[in-house]
Amino acid sequence: MVKIENLEQKNMVKLIITVAASDFEKAIEKAYQKNKNKIEIQGFRKGKAPRSIIEKMYGKGVFYEDAANEIIPDAYADAAKESGLEIVSRPGIDIVELEDGKDFVFSAEVAVKPEAEIGNYKGIEVEAVDTTVSDDEVNAEILKAQEQNSRMVTVEDRAVVDGDMAIIDYEGSVDGVPFEGGKGENHELVIGSHSFIDGFEDQIIGHKIGDEFDVNVTFPTEYHAPNLAGKPAVFKTKVNGIKKKELPELDDEFAQDVSEFDTFDEYKADVKKKLEEDKVKAAKSAKEDAAVEAIIADAKMDIPAPMIDTQAEQMYDDFVNRMRQQGLTPEMYFKFTGLNEEKLLEQIRPQAEKRIQSRLVLEAVAKAEGFKATDEEIDEEIKKMAEQYQMEVDKLKELITDTEKKTIAEDICVTKAVDLISSTLVEKKAAKKAAAKKTAAKKETESTEADAEATEKKAPAKKTTTKKAAPKKTEE
Repeated sequence: MVKIENLEQKNMVKLIITVAASDFEKAIEKAYQKNKNKIEIQGFRKGKAPRSIIEKMYGKGVFYEDAANEIIPDAYADAAKESGLEIVSRPGIDIVELEDGKDFVFSAEVAVKPEAEIGNYKGIEVEAVDTTVSDDEVNAEILKAQEQNSRMVTVEDRAVVDGDMAIIDYEGSVDGVPFEGGKGENHELVIGSHSFIDGFEDQIIGHKIGDEFDVNVTFPTEYHAPNLAGKPAVFKTKVNGIKKKELPELDDEFAQDVSEFDTFDEYKADVKKKLEEDKVKAAKSAKEDAAVEAIIADAKMDIPAPMIDTQAEQMYDDFVNRMRQQGLTPEMYFKFTGLNEEKLLEQIRPQAEKRIQSRLVLEAVAKAEGFKATDEEIDEEIKKMAEQYQMEVDKLKELITDTEKKTIAEDICVTKAVDLISSTLVEKKAAKKAAAKKTAAKKETESTEADAEATEKKAPAKKTTTKKAAPKKTEE
C-alpha cells in the first residue's frame, strides 16, 4: 500500500509505503537463514542455533536491518508503479515504523518530472554560421591523410634529428639509485612528441646509432610519483636505431590508395565536398542548440535538485564505462587529472542540468504541437537499434519493456520538435545583410532621384537656336 504526500519543495513527493507484517516476517526469516551460519551460540553447532535463541541473546531486532534491506527494493518498485508518478530520481529512504508483529512502514522521498512552461519557439533568431570551406582547410585535411599514410624507414647514415623515431635503451637513476619504471629497452621514442620528461628528447638529437651517453633531466615538481617530484635524474641511454617518417607523394597514386578515386583532383574535390557537408551538419547542430538555449531562457521550470543529481550520476556512469572501454580505470583518470569522484560529479552537474532543461522544453514543444509517434516510426527505431546491437528485430521487441517503448516514442516526438524549431529558424546575420542590401538599394534610388531633381533645379534652361544650313559649295 502506498500513500502520496506532496512536499514543500515543488515536484518533490514522499511515498509512505506499508508492508504487511506477514510479509515482513518472511523477510526476517530469510535474513535469519542467510546469517545463521555466521553466528556462534554456546551449546549449538555453528549455524544450528534456532532463531528464537539468537533473538533472545542479541535482541528481537537482530535481523530487522537485513530484513528491511531485503524487502525495501521490491516494495519500493511496486509502490512507485502503483503511484502512477513519473519519478526522476533515486529514492531517499527513511524507516517510519519497525516493530515486532506490526506492519513495516518506510518512506521514499523522490523527485517527479516537472513540466516546462515555454514561450515562443518558432522563428527563433540565431547567429548565422559560415559553412564555406577554404583551400587551407582542404589542404590541411589532405596533409592529415598524408601523415596517416606515412611509413617509417630505417636511417643509418646520420645522427638523430627532430621528428625522427629513435630506438633507445635507457635506465634512470636519482642520486645513483635506479627507480621503479625508469628502465626500457628498444623503446621507440618520437623526437618532438614530448612524451618523455622535458629536455630528454632534445638530448637525443645529434647522436648516432651505437652512441652511449647520459641524459640529465629534472622531474617536474607536480610529478605523479612523489618520490621523484622535483628531483634531478640521470638516464644512461644508448641509441639502437633511427627511423624517419617518409610521406607519400600527393599524386594520382596516393588518391587511389586512400580513396575510391583515380585522380588526385577528384580526391581533392571529394575532400572539399565532405568538409562542406560536415560544416553544414555542424552549423545546423549549432543553430539548433542556440535556438533551444533561447527557448530555455524564456521558459519556466522547477527542476528539483535530486533530479539533477540523478542525471549527473548517470552521466558519470556513462563516462566511466567509456573510459573502461578504452582501457582506462577511474583510478588512473583521477591520478592523471587530480580529480576525484566528488569533484568530477560537481563538474558534470551543470551539464546534467542543461540536458534536463533541453529535454523538458523540447517535450513541451512536442506537447504543444500534439506530436505523436506512430507504430511505424517506433518499429523503425527498434529496427535501427537491432542493427546497432546486431540482434533480430523480433527478439529485440520481446526484450523491450513498455517503459522503454514509451521512451522511444518520446524520443521520436522530441526529434520532431527539434525539426520544427530548425525549420523556422531565422539567421540574424543573413537577415541583417538582406536588410542592409535593401536599405542600400533604397538609399541609392533615393539618392539618384534627389540628384536628378537637384540637377534639374540648378541647371539653366537651354536656349534653343536654329542653325542655318551651310550653303553648298558650288564647284566650278
